[in-house]
Amino acid sequence: MEAMILKGLSQYRESWTPLESVELPIPEPGRGEILLKVSACGVCHTELDEIEGRTPPPRFPVIPGHQVVGRVEKNGPGASAYRIGDRVGVGWIYSSCGQCRECREGRENLCSEYMATGRDVHGGYAQYMVVPESFAIPIPELFSDIEAAPLLCAGAIGYRSLRLTGLEDGQNLGLTGFGASAHLVLKMVRQRYPSTDVYVFARSAREQDFARQLGAVWAGDTTESSPRKLAAIIDTTPAWKPIVEALRNLEKGGRLVINAIRKEESDKSELLNLDYPDHLWLEKEIKSVANVTRQDIREFLALAAEIPLHPETQEYELHDANRALAELKEGKVRGGKVLVMR
Repeated sequence: MEAMILKGLSQYRESWTPLESVELPIPEPGRGEILLKVSACGVCHTELDEIEGRTPPPRFPVIPGHQVVGRVEKNGPGASAYRIGDRVGVGWIYSSCGQCRECREGRENLCSEYMATGRDVHGGYAQYMVVPESFAIPIPELFSDIEAAPLLCAGAIGYRSLRLTGLEDGQNLGLTGFGASAHLVLKMVRQRYPSTDVYVFARSAREQDFARQLGAVWAGDTTESSPRKLAAIIDTTPAWKPIVEALRNLEKGGRLVINAIRKEESDKSELLNLDYPDHLWLEKEIKSVANVTRQDIREFLALAAEIPLHPETQEYELHDANRALAELKEGKVRGGKVLVMR
């Protein structure tokens, strides 16, 4: 099978090719696992974090990719939940222990034995992959393979982030950064919170225009002040500066939800610019998002089908994965980027 493999850390530069195209044997599913023939896999900013070393180290060599849509090709011993040809998705959560307190309480995203797809095990930048059948999620028929891919992470983590804001209809919401996840959050908000106004902070005029097209009442630069104070803000950026600026735009008792695994080190000095009265006073809250659960993915896919929520996508061939990653790094984003297996 064809696969794009990461053999070690790599920092972005001109003509960047961190992944190598290789031919590998088709994997065999083990006990309780299924083999998927991959049809589409989303490209996520988390892949950039893995490649550049901002996440816990991947198990090199590794095939990235954790927004995977495919069809069951083969069942391993003891696997019986799906029939051959069934379409399923795989998100960032590949497995958890199922026994610890967090798993028993429905917080498997915090399990100390959490395994991440495309980081701790091979993911979906390949024509085939294996996954435990209990961590494969059925895809609603409404969505094409390409549409479904970004829903599995960008959508699911956006859903979890929105839930963690505690937002009530009519309260103002801010989104800082406007890529694959944030544009889906905006679409969700328009359906679930029809009286809520959304304000978007984005680094490019193109992203700001896209946000307004999708229904944002205001869109400006990350450093600008929103016309009104905001009850909650979701940060989806890889940088520190938007966090500092977002805190300034929160109203009394407002909550900032940080939807990122890691932040880039280059602008860490921005934290030194925190001014207590301006950024932190009046009982403002900061909450991080850690991974997703299978329930997040199931609930979000059901909601997305109900709305219905169709993501904006850009398609790439599997061998163009390096180009897709470079464009993501350069901020050339409009919706979700998806690798398509022919």
